[in-house]
Amino acid sequence: MTTVSTRITNELLSQLNEEIAVQLVSQVPLVGEVARYTIDSGGKRLRPILLLLSAGSLGCKDRRAVQLAAAIEFVHTATLLHDDVVDSSTVRRGKQTANERFGNAAAVLVGDFLYSRAFQIMVDVGESRVFRIMADATNDISEGEVLQLSNVKNVDLTVDSYFEMIRSKTARLFEAAAMLGGIVAGGEHGVISDFGKYGAHIGTAFQIVDDILDYDGSEGEIGKKLGDDLAEGKITLPMIHALEHGSSEDVAKIRAAIFADGAADLDSVVDIFRRLDSLEYSRRLAKLEINSAENIISSLPKSPYKDCMVELAANSLSRIS
Repeated sequence: MTTVSTRITNELLSQLNEEIAVQLVSQVPLVGEVARYTIDSGGKRLRPILLLLSAGSLGCKDRRAVQLAAAIEFVHTATLLHDDVVDSSTVRRGKQTANERFGNAAAVLVGDFLYSRAFQIMVDVGESRVFRIMADATNDISEGEVLQLSNVKNVDLTVDSYFEMIRSKTARLFEAAAMLGGIVAGGEHGVISDFGKYGAHIGTAFQIVDDILDYDGSEGEIGKKLGDDLAEGKITLPMIHALEHGSSEDVAKIRAAIFADGAADLDSVVDIFRRLDSLEYSRRLAKLEINSAENIISSLPKSPYKDCMVELAANSLSRIS
């Protein structure tokens, strides 16, 4: 990133972290401990930064933008807490998950607290459109997670169904965050809609990149064990491509790995993905999403915040470059 972009992003992160500290108050010490442990575990804060950049690109410096950014981060953290319990995850971002450290009950209940605190913040902001967007988004995220659960070990999952799933469970919150930035800045309907599309493309690319890295990354880079998706029977884009384009022998090996509950040879599956260009295929689709995101905001007035939005889109692919 440029010096200006880095400065702007650091300033926004500082404002966001201050607001999180203000909002993360509870009379129950364990609530703050579990929430802070997860929020401070090394996340990139992409969703709230997206909101603040969208607002900033329209000249908004209203504190309500920072409040909503904190609410977005609380919703995201709540989904992480719940997801790790559902997946029985023990490591996230290179640290013990909250459920591993504090127990499943504490993780689920603090997730519920963060959801409710996020909506308390929205009440304080007092913008009716914010409620509708976030109510719809959180509902879609829940449905997307259930859709993923229902497709565990579903070797017949199609590319279209995969995109439907990740646009609900992942991209939806990116979309909502960018739209909220436009709303709090008083943007016109068309601009707010474009912000949403921009965010959705960024979020879709982000999930594809995550799915690639689960097979072609490093544990230090992704902060969890390689092959977790395979061990959990999650059908992601590289696997769908390989199942559709592999030989009968390839398909048989992949299917055996999927149904082996993590006991399969991860290396042999990755070798098939590489031979069939399944990882490169997934990279190409992630790049198409980023190109679409950049095109959507191309008509925004020139500003350092717009430059940051363009760089954020480009940097979404840096992990697989």
